[in-house]
Amino acid sequence: MTRRNSAVVRGIGHVTPIFADRAENSEVWDVEGRRYVDFAGGIAVLNTGHRHPKILDAVRGQLDRFTHTCFQVLPYEPYVELAERLNALVPISGAVKTAFFTTGAEATENAVKIARAATGRAGVVAFTGSFHGRTIVASAMTGKVVPYKKGLGPAVADIWHVPFPTDANDVTTAESLRYLDFIFKADIDPSRVAAIIVEPVQGEGGFHQVPGDLMRGLRAVCDAHGIVLIADEVQTGFGRTGKMFAMEHYDVQPDLMCLAKSLAGGMPLSGVVGRAAIMDTADPGGLGGTYAGSPLACAAALAVLDVFEEENLLERAVAIGERIRNAVGRMARSNHLLPISELRGPGAMVAFDILKNRGSTEPDAEATKRVTRTAHENGLILLSCGTNANTIRLLCPLTISDEVLDEGLGILEIALAA
Repeated sequence: MTRRNSAVVRGIGHVTPIFADRAENSEVWDVEGRRYVDFAGGIAVLNTGHRHPKILDAVRGQLDRFTHTCFQVLPYEPYVELAERLNALVPISGAVKTAFFTTGAEATENAVKIARAATGRAGVVAFTGSFHGRTIVASAMTGKVVPYKKGLGPAVADIWHVPFPTDANDVTTAESLRYLDFIFKADIDPSRVAAIIVEPVQGEGGFHQVPGDLMRGLRAVCDAHGIVLIADEVQTGFGRTGKMFAMEHYDVQPDLMCLAKSLAGGMPLSGVVGRAAIMDTADPGGLGGTYAGSPLACAAALAVLDVFEEENLLERAVAIGERIRNAVGRMARSNHLLPISELRGPGAMVAFDILKNRGSTEPDAEATKRVTRTAHENGLILLSCGTNANTIRLLCPLTISDEVLDEGLGILEIALAA
């Protein structure tokens, strides 16, 4: 850590002081040989676990062929095959096309570029509490100032935020839609709005799911004004919510979807998938990137899709979620543990808040820090999040065994006694 502090910038933070040495499925060992149960998964990147054998074999096979050509210079089949498979999987009807990139922020920024090309407009509407990345446009769309915008200069113009409906925010769906109408009347005419971007379940914002009536309302607004509806599924995609994509929980479809994180089993890969008529509006050369759609990452992603089918990981996500809810629900009823809120989130995307007093809604950010610290001291990698920094989010791999899952939940109970 002393070497890290001398060599690496202060602006990159750490959840733990642990330096990883090796990992297997849902377990990690640090450089001092200590073992940890992983309830973080690299922030929802490892739904198929660390070093899944099928994914490693796919990457090794591609390594033996070539590692890089740049798809814009010499195209290759894994990129095309992966696009074909995703086009068939996403919950968007009609002709669908895909473009690959490297990071989640690249996916959200390119989705905005595509929406702007399709509409000839510039404006974007996002939500408070959202997280869309750390690059310029992505951080402007992110609905949280600290730490993603503080001291980093002025925000990009023509990006507007609507309050996200949660009990903690004391905001309803009707009020969110009314506020959107206020924006259209006071700040930007809807004829100037290219896109509305929304996470079906907010990730960094605390695992709050978009209510069905809000998603239907957004679809209606977009249809009425020719606005592109973008679903940011960077964290929710690939089985985390018990469906392959969280938009499958709704009776409306987005126009574009942003994918990343667990798409490639730990390899850096992201994508935008959407209606072909919208996706094809950008001119050749307007999209892409030197490393975008890396052949190694595409090979890994094809294996990820195989693993989901062969190991029934969507069913497993639902089972994991139920096991977590049963265990943490029991903890919530204990007077010997910290007071926590009701659990929320679909499938295996589960979170709860740590509160000052039992039965209240007052957040306790300091106690939350103690919980994550006590957890890693006892062998559990655990993440917090939320607009009030008091949410514990559980992101174990979907390949975790019941035994290791129960072990991690046992350590969580110890941490909640802190």
